[in-house]
Amino acid sequence: MINHASNELRTLRDLLRFAVSYFNQADLFYGHGFPTAYEEAAHLILHTLHLIPDQLDMFLDAHITQPEREQILYRMEQRVTERIPVAYLTNEAWLSDFSFYVDKRVIIPRSFIAELLQDRLAPWIKQPDAIHATLDLCTGSGCLAVLLAHAFEHANVAAVDISTEALEVTFKNIARYNLAHVIEPIQSDLFSALAGRRYDVIISNPPYVNAESMAALPEEYRHEPRIALAAGPDGLTIIRTILSEAANYLTEEGLLIVEIGHNRDAIEQSFPHLPFTWLETSAGDQFVFMLKRSDLITTFGNNARGSSAINEC
Repeated sequence: MINHASNELRTLRDLLRFAVSYFNQADLFYGHGFPTAYEEAAHLILHTLHLIPDQLDMFLDAHITQPEREQILYRMEQRVTERIPVAYLTNEAWLSDFSFYVDKRVIIPRSFIAELLQDRLAPWIKQPDAIHATLDLCTGSGCLAVLLAHAFEHANVAAVDISTEALEVTFKNIARYNLAHVIEPIQSDLFSALAGRRYDVIISNPPYVNAESMAALPEEYRHEPRIALAAGPDGLTIIRTILSEAANYLTEEGLLIVEIGHNRDAIEQSFPHLPFTWLETSAGDQFVFMLKRSDLITTFGNNARGSSAINEC
C-alpha cells in the first residue's frame, strides 16, 4: 500500500486522506493526546512538513516534494506496523496550549491536572500570587512543572523523578520555556532527596496502572517506560507512599493533588478515613483528588522534622 501511495499521492490533502484511511484500516489505539485517526494523521503530516496546526487549510492543496512524501509515508508505516505513538515519531506532544519534547525516556504527556492548572487551582487556591514553593512529583517530561511555573508566577518549582533519563528530557523542556531560573530538576525516589523542604502545592501524576491492566495494555503503551506506568497489583503502590509521607513536605496550609486513573474505588476502600476532595475535570470527578496537610496528619500523624529544619523553597 505504501509503495503505491508514494507514486500516486501529490498534495497534502491526498496524504491526509490516505493516512486517515490507513490508520482506520489498521485499527490503531488512540490514547496519547489525539483521539482520532484524523487528528493523529494531521499532526504527523504537519509536523513532518514543519507546519503548525492552524496552517492545515492554507496548505491542503499544496504539492508535496518527493523527499517530503517519503518521510511522511515512512512515519505512517512506523505508526501502523510498529504501533509507535505519533508523539514519539515527531518528538512532540501537546498539553493544554504547550508543546513538549518527548521520546521513549518518558511517557507521553496526558494529565487532567493540566486542566486544573489553567484555572490556577481555583477555587481551592484563592491567592495564586501567594504561592511560593511547588513540587511536581514524578515529573517525567517536566510538562506539569512547566504548567506550574506558568500558573504560579511567583513560585519556585521542584521537578522530581526517580529516572535520570527522564530528567534529561525534563531539562530540555525547561530550556524550551526558559525556566531554568524557576524549575529545579531533582533526581529522587519520591520524597527521599527532599529532606527539609516544604511546598505550598504538591501535584503528582504518578504510576498508577495495576497489574491486570498492565498485562492488557495496547501495543502503543508498551513503547512507554514501564517504570512510569506500573504500580503494583492494585495500582496504588506509589500512591500509598505519597499519602503517607506528603504531610512532611507540605506547608501548614499546603495542598496535595494527585491523579489516579481509574482507581477511585480502590483508594477509597484502602483509605476510608481520608476526606478526599474529588476535583472536577472534563472527564468527570473520579480521576484527581485533593487533600489538605491537616487531612493527612489526622490519618498518618506528623513525622515532619521541627520547624527549624524546614527550608521553605
